[in-house]
Amino acid sequence: MAGNSLDKKTDLMITHARRFLACLLAGISLAAPANGQPPLSEQVAGGDSEYIVQPGDFLIAIGARFGLPPTLLARDNAVPYEALIHPGQRFRIHNPHIVPATLDDGILINIPQRMLYHFSRGTLLAAYPVGLGKPTWPTPQGEFKIVAREMNKAWKVPLSIQEEMRRENKIVLEEVPPGPDNPLGAHWLGLSLWGYGIHGTIAPSSVYHFRSHGCIRLHPDDVAELFDRVSVGTPGRLIYQPVLLAVVEDGRILLEVHHDIYGQGSDPAQTVRELAEAHDLNQAIDWSKVEGVIAAQDGLAREVGRRTHNTMQGKP
Repeated sequence: MAGNSLDKKTDLMITHARRFLACLLAGISLAAPANGQPPLSEQVAGGDSEYIVQPGDFLIAIGARFGLPPTLLARDNAVPYEALIHPGQRFRIHNPHIVPATLDDGILINIPQRMLYHFSRGTLLAAYPVGLGKPTWPTPQGEFKIVAREMNKAWKVPLSIQEEMRRENKIVLEEVPPGPDNPLGAHWLGLSLWGYGIHGTIAPSSVYHFRSHGCIRLHPDDVAELFDRVSVGTPGRLIYQPVLLAVVEDGRILLEVHHDIYGQGSDPAQTVRELAEAHDLNQAIDWSKVEGVIAAQDGLAREVGRRTHNTMQGKP
């Protein structure tokens, strides 16, 4: 028995070491651009649409479905956050998100933004809200490839999660078979980052939150769509970019700010000023609006200025 206990502790230490090494190497492989600043985006996903409340819906679940804080959903629709909602109600969905970068092909996931972007031949095919690792179990950064595609995968519970179950006085499970109790849902995309995957969930309202043990959760409908579009070998990248600045086609300058959920020391005000300086946007930005977006940190793209022909030519 003592030997068995020692083996479990050793396996647990190896699991944590591998996770730490994956995060470390990922951070190295995704070094910042030469000028120290992320690129200036030109694309926004989401926007304005209408949603009809379905039976069983509640604000948190609707927000999770569309990548929108439920408090903003309530405010935008003049509904008290504590109010009951009813099937047939119509909600305005306002969920613009700045696309951090464009890939030739593959998957881009921005961790603080809780969004996944899928590209093919330089075109954005889809943008999905995702659930990610809680601060005590962070999702790693780094480049990856899809190495497995499985339907109805059994969940072999890692020893580290078994230990967590034990600490929380829960029933300790070693494996969960496919079915309604399996937290992986029906679709699994295994990543080359050891121990991590993109998968569905049996708790859709947990999407757009930081509640997993590091894996990437999607709404069941979204992961089914993504599963059919990707193959083994599809590349991807996990980045950590809480501040995003964009200039879209009509000249509007958009700013999106998220909480530094993993405490990596982000200074939003400094980041915006450095981005503006690097891209000659200082004179085109309304800095009072920037202050408001930073103060709110509501995770949606907000207009903070407009690039005119004069500012594009560097004129006052």
